[in-house]
Amino acid sequence: MRLLFSKIILGSLIAIGSVIPSPGQTKTIHGMVTTFDSIPLTGVSIRVKSSKKTVYSDSLGHFTTTCLPQDKLQVTANGFIKRNIKIKPKVRYVFVNLKLKPSPGSADIAIGYGIVRDKEKLYAASRLSGNELDFSHYNNIYDVIKSRFPGVHIENGEIIIRGSQSVMSSNAALLVVDGSVVDQGSFASIEPADIASINILKDGGAAIYGVRGSNGVVIVKTKNGSQK
Repeated sequence: MRLLFSKIILGSLIAIGSVIPSPGQTKTIHGMVTTFDSIPLTGVSIRVKSSKKTVYSDSLGHFTTTCLPQDKLQVTANGFIKRNIKIKPKVRYVFVNLKLKPSPGSADIAIGYGIVRDKEKLYAASRLSGNELDFSHYNNIYDVIKSRFPGVHIENGEIIIRGSQSVMSSNAALLVVDGSVVDQGSFASIEPADIASINILKDGGAAIYGVRGSNGVVIVKTKNGSQK
């Protein structure tokens, strides 16, 4: 009877050991979570599929967790589209860039230095849509902005938004096209006929972009970008 009981216990231990990864079967993953390519996100949930373990990004967007050599990470944050990241055997570091959800909600968005509420992000803006105006009548995107947005000026190819409080050496607004930060050359090359909408953000609305948005932000969505 004792022999039978011992075999049952031993068999149970073997079965348990077969489903719980040993330390030698796991690896440590380091990573960083951002938005708009470079702004760190804090408090983002990173969940390991195999172990169900969850960790959170710190104030600089960094995180560390353990997983199997081949695994999946589920990355979620309020106000952003969820990402599933595949971990391959040789991967030790992952960079995750989250995109804002396209539809307005009530979520608070956590950035590296604080919280920005959706109402601040959405309503501290001047907006112009292609449904309201035929942009193709203009020579270039700067002509659209100069003629349609009072208080916004173009100086030496830079867009200056009055009322923005700058801590930067330059007074130029941050330029964002289809969710990515771009330089003046890329921005100037946008054909007016390709514009779906233009948003001008300042103050609370630009805070989600961190220090880089302290001069205000010009957000352009193109027709091609809106179809992605």
